[in-house]
Amino acid sequence: MSVSSSRSPRQAEIRRRTRAVVRVLEKFLGMPDAPARRPPPLAMLIATILSQNTSDKNSHRAYTNLTRCFPSWSALAAAPRRRIRAAIRCGGMAEQKSLRIREGLHCIRERFGGYDLSALEGMTDREVIAELTRIKGVGVKTAACVLLFSLGRDVFPVDTHVHRVCSRLGLVPGSRSPEETFERMEQLVPRGKAYSFHTNLIRFGRMVCRAQTPVCGSCPLYKECIFPGRKRNHKRLRRPSKTDHRFMLLDNVGTF
Repeated sequence: MSVSSSRSPRQAEIRRRTRAVVRVLEKFLGMPDAPARRPPPLAMLIATILSQNTSDKNSHRAYTNLTRCFPSWSALAAAPRRRIRAAIRCGGMAEQKSLRIREGLHCIRERFGGYDLSALEGMTDREVIAELTRIKGVGVKTAACVLLFSLGRDVFPVDTHVHRVCSRLGLVPGSRSPEETFERMEQLVPRGKAYSFHTNLIRFGRMVCRAQTPVCGSCPLYKECIFPGRKRNHKRLRRPSKTDHRFMLLDNVGTF
């Protein structure tokens, strides 16, 4: 992005609105606390693959089963695919995910000399993304999750749900994909707010700004929304409290 475009009046207004959305969500949902202990990058990579296209509950069961069935990453890499499929079947898409995990582990061993991604810690964000996306089946969103949840970088992952909410709020007008939204939001998310904003957008998308039946009557961002299907007369939800628990797999990843 050029200096002139990044400082254009329109871009400055979108940046201001993004900061306002971050504040509103923190007031509405609270300030999320990052886990005190971050998992190793390889554990986060495997967990993120398992989290794709399924619920947190099912992906957590799949990850727990996987680490229970195999004592180490090397044991997992050497296992027949049928055993991997059986271990993660409860998480859905076991055929595809077992292949991605097994091929990914083999690729990591070839590139890094073992089943360890600690070398990523010495790389820049862009270098980490480039390195991880060389692995078949690993996209920008998965790489960004490793950066945020494992390496503690101020990087804002964008999946289909985050892309949907950002689009409805007019933060990325005309964006056609999560990958494009990721590139554009990099210029907009306030420094130090990637974890809070990503986590709260996920929770907000599940509770209020749902894909099919958004609960617009409970939306604190109704005035900011440009979604043509919004309706103010939807049933209102109970306001979330600090005691509400929204389990998220990537905040609860263990390791071998």
